[in-house]
This record gives sequence, structure tokens and C-alpha cells, in this order.
Amino acid sequence: MTRLIAGLAVLAIATVAAGAAQASVTVIGGGLAEACSKAAMAGGSAPRSEALCTQALSEEMLSPRDKAGTFVNRGILKMRRGEMGPALKDFNDAARYEPRLGEIYVNRGAALIGQHRFADGMADLNKGLALGVEEPAKAYYNRAIAYEGLDDVKSAYFDYQKAVELSPAWAAPKQELTRFHVARSE
Repeated sequence: MTRLIAGLAVLAIATVAAGAAQASVTVIGGGLAEACSKAAMAGGSAPRSEALCTQALSEEMLSPRDKAGTFVNRGILKMRRGEMGPALKDFNDAARYEPRLGEIYVNRGAALIGQHRFADGMADLNKGLALGVEEPAKAYYNRAIAYEGLDDVKSAYFDYQKAVELSPAWAAPKQELTRFHVARSE
């Protein structure tokens, strides 16, 4: 029988809030919504980028998918600044326009994890994975954080491994795995 032991007993609050991975939604078309999308993909969090998203939502004629994507991208910008409540509102608004967009649930799950609502976050991450996402490694990484928050170290380990398998160049899950020690119990 194999057992897993986490090298660190406490999951740092900063890791949960800042370490959660976000999955942006590509919006194409050359307008404000595309600029919002690019800001979210570039890792930004500036209020001026958020303003582009807000302006796109109020002024541009967007398809339901692009409207949902713009809400997701604006929510990501808020989440990066630690504004989990407002980010959750954007993800909920996105779900009203395109409820089958997996990235909505991956990001909503990350925001819930940021609020230490690990079980709720897990449910959304599972839904996002079931619907399909462009970057599933981020969903597995976030789900590993949720598992750690729920004291399920073994499942966290396997999800960090899955994130590495899906995105071998991504350093974050590799770094998390360094905290684990795998030992055989007799």
C-alpha cells in the first residue's frame, strides 16, 4: 500500500488566492472584447484592462459566447487582484449567456478556492472538466489545491501529477509536487 505525505502541513493562503490558475477565453474580432481577452491571456490585472471589458460588454454587439467570454476575462482580471466576490459575479453572469463553456466553471472554482470554499470549488472544477476546457492542466492544478484544502493529500498529489502530464513545461505543478514524499507502508 502506498501512502502520500505532504512535505508542508499548511496550505498557505497566498498560494490559494494567488496560486490558482485561470483559464481565459479567446475573443476575436478586433474590438474592445478582443483587447479584454488579450489582457486576460497576458496575465494582466490592471483596472484599465477591466474597463475595456466593461466597455465591451456595454457597447459592443457580442455573440452569447463572446459575451460570456468577456465576462470570464473580466472576472479573471478581478480575481488576480484578489477580488473574489466580484469575480464570482462575473462568472455567474457568463453562465447565463453560455452555460456550456467549461472555462466559466474552472475560473469560478478557482475563485471559490480563493475564498476557502474548497468543496464548492471542486464541484465547479469537475463540471468544467466534464464540459471540456482548452487548458485542462489548470483545472487539475486548481482541483489539487481544493483537495489539499479538504485534507485529501493523495488526490491532490495525483491531480498535480496530471497537471504536469498535460502541461510538462508549466513549473507551478512541478513545484507543488516537490512538497510530497511517496513512501510504501508495510
